[in-house]
Amino acid sequence: MHSRLTALTLALYLSFAVLACSKKTDQSQPADQTAATAPAPAPKAEEPKKPRIETVTIPEGTSLTVRLGEAVGSKISQPGQSFSATLADAVEVGGKTVIPAGTAAAGTVVDAKPLGRFKGGALLTLQLTSITVHGTEHAIQTSAVSQTEKGKGTRTAVLAGGGAGLGALIGGLTGGGKGAAIGAAAGAGAGGAGAAFTGNKEIVMPAESAVTFKLAQSLEVKEKE
Repeated sequence: MHSRLTALTLALYLSFAVLACSKKTDQSQPADQTAATAPAPAPKAEEPKKPRIETVTIPEGTSLTVRLGEAVGSKISQPGQSFSATLADAVEVGGKTVIPAGTAAAGTVVDAKPLGRFKGGALLTLQLTSITVHGTEHAIQTSAVSQTEKGKGTRTAVLAGGGAGLGALIGGLTGGGKGAAIGAAAGAGAGGAGAAFTGNKEIVMPAESAVTFKLAQSLEVKEKE
C-alpha cells in the first residue's frame, strides 16, 4: 500500500513537471518568432562630406584692376575719403580663378590737391585698402596710383610703388582743353586710371573708371574644394 502511494505521488509529480516544461516551451516560441520576424534596423544615412578648405596665396605684385563705384577728383575729393570699387578682371593663381570679377573692393583717397595747391597743378592719389572674397573682407596693401596736372596742358599718371614716391610714368598728353582724357591702358608693368578728365586742369576720374593697383604684400584667401 505504501509503495503504491509512493508510485502514485511520483507519477503525479512527473506529470506536473512535464506539463510545466510544455508551458515554458509554448511561451518561448512567440518570443522567438517575434525576434525572427522583426525588421532589421534601417542603415544610417551617410553624412554629407564637408568641403575641404584650401588656403591660396596671391603673390606680391599681382595686379588688381577695379572699376570705381563713384567719381573722385583733385577738387571733389578729400584726403582720407574712402571709395567703393568692383574687381574688373578675375585674379588667377596657377590657372585657377581665386577672386572672381565683380568682387567688391574699397580704397582710400590718399591725397587730393586742387589746382594751385600743388606747384601750380592738381594732384590725385588713390590706394586700394580692402577686398571681399567669398563674404570675407581682407585688408590689403597696394601700390598708390597718382595722377597729376602740371602747367599748361601737361598731364601725367604715376604708379607710386608702395608710397615710396618713386613712380613709373604711365603717360602724358600735351595740349587739349576742357574734358581731355588722360589716357587709358598704361601697359602691363604699370597701373593707372582708365580715364581721367581735366576741367580747368582739375583731375576727375568718373565712376566706372578702370584703375590698376598692385599688391604690395601677398594675400591669403580661403577656397572651398
